[in-house]
Amino acid sequence: MVLALDGGTPVRRHDFPAWPHHDDAEREALVRAVDQGQWWRVGGSEVTSFEAEFGAHHGGPVLAVTNGTHALELGLEILGLQPGDEVVVPAFTFISTSIAVQRAGGVPVPADVDPVTYCLDPAALDAVRTERTRVVVPVHMAGHVADLDAIGAWADRHGVTVFQDAAHAHGAVRSGRRIGDFGTLAAFSFQNGKLMTAGEGGALLLPSADGFDDAFARHSCGRPLGDLDYEHRSPSSNYRMTEFAAAVLRVQLGRLTAQTERREARWTTLAAALREIPGVIPQGRDPECEVHPHYMAMAALDPEAHPDVDRDLVVRALVAEGIPAFVNYPPVYRTAAHAALLGKALPDAAELAERNPVSEHLGARGLWLHHRVLLGTDADCADVAEAVAKVLAAVAGKRRPAR
Repeated sequence: MVLALDGGTPVRRHDFPAWPHHDDAEREALVRAVDQGQWWRVGGSEVTSFEAEFGAHHGGPVLAVTNGTHALELGLEILGLQPGDEVVVPAFTFISTSIAVQRAGGVPVPADVDPVTYCLDPAALDAVRTERTRVVVPVHMAGHVADLDAIGAWADRHGVTVFQDAAHAHGAVRSGRRIGDFGTLAAFSFQNGKLMTAGEGGALLLPSADGFDDAFARHSCGRPLGDLDYEHRSPSSNYRMTEFAAAVLRVQLGRLTAQTERREARWTTLAAALREIPGVIPQGRDPECEVHPHYMAMAALDPEAHPDVDRDLVVRALVAEGIPAFVNYPPVYRTAAHAALLGKALPDAAELAERNPVSEHLGARGLWLHHRVLLGTDADCADVAEAVAKVLAAVAGKRRPAR
């Protein structure tokens, strides 16, 4: 069978469900925000309403901000991170988890992830802890909630603070608890690809309402709510969300539960089909993770079954077959950004690779599909599996230069 990349017929000639999903509800919300006559959160009502609604859904008080990276930066500021303080981050995560630490003056310290869930491995934490470790940031990879019980117990033993990166985990539940029920700070993202979006946006979920006034001031150039005297309590930045973004997000939140249920059902179908393909290993699941919203449909190629397969070529071929596929994140320490703000050269790659074998494997052999694949039908999932099988059969031992 000839690959579409080589001029053959693609598996799919029609697209998957569009993302972002929108209809007249978003249009009406934007008109409502415009017509209120106040487009700034201090005078409008959309951001405040969204904070209350998102907080009720996730189990804690919420401060809406400009984006998920800023939510991480603001959270670290609230935690009092000082220059030189170390923050444990997963080696396998989007770079914002690392650069937020750097921009806050801290030192991100990569630790390996679990080979089944792709989340921060509690067993990897002791090896990276030093007397300067202040915070640990578990990332709920693709929506799978990390083992917060084990990570929290480790943090309690060593006087370390847990700060959840929940950018992928809207509506996720573990052990009967929502993200806010774990009693820590948590950062969310509403970037264009996320499970609910306004193009950009973020939120910081707080452990209790007691910290809201301080967080509000810090996200508003240090000015407390209701300030009329230009009282700037801290040298903070402007992380305020617009009324327009909040109006759209209120509608998006209303769709989240139904879309999550659909993704969960389609992932069961897709994962089963992928497991039938030799050497394809979908992201696994801890049974304690009760609701996994599947921001990404993730899998990795077994190097023993496919020792010569070029993962990047596989992804390019899948895209040509009509599948919205992407390569996995590289380990954070393999990016120039990881060390740039620290003013020093990258650590020895061989040493870090030895310490983070799972992250190395996922970065080199992993791929993911956009979650809109899971908003389709079982037949759509069958097309994905057919395309993966077709591509792997055709590209074994075949390499191409990057395009």
